[in-house]
Amino acid sequence: MVPVLAPVFRQCKHPVGKSWRMDETYIKVAGHWKYLYRTVDRAGDTVDFMVTAKRNMASARRFLERTINLHDVPEKITIDKSGANAAAIESVKADFCVDILMRQCKYLNSIARQDHRAIKRITRPMLGFKSFWSARIIIASIETMHMIRRGQMDCSAGPIMPAAHQFYSLAV
Repeated sequence: MVPVLAPVFRQCKHPVGKSWRMDETYIKVAGHWKYLYRTVDRAGDTVDFMVTAKRNMASARRFLERTINLHDVPEKITIDKSGANAAAIESVKADFCVDILMRQCKYLNSIARQDHRAIKRITRPMLGFKSFWSARIIIASIETMHMIRRGQMDCSAGPIMPAAHQFYSLAV
């Protein structure tokens, strides 16, 4: 159900800021560690997310290109000392001739690290996922609800609806 609702949610999502924090975290899938790439803006709103099997430049670049295609080019991206993320940003800057200020400082990236807590709090009691496919779907649903709860969905004119009503409005 969430793969169908995710594109609908993206159409109703508030625009995000131009200063992003990009980070990755680990999740356990079938007894192996996989990676959840996430980007949040300066206000702490989720820009995008992606689950990948590997943590390398190709995965980071694929995530960054997808995020830029969905939300336009940011002015600056803050990352930790990850070499894969830095190489991906430099590669995208060179290939698409865009000017993105890249800052590498693990302390400035704490907004993204703090935002991982919402995902970890829900996935930790699950003790991992059985398959990569199910991990992608469940994490997409968790992230979608997290964005709705944080008020990132642009509701129609009228009173503010509870999160459950906003979620149901996506299916209609």
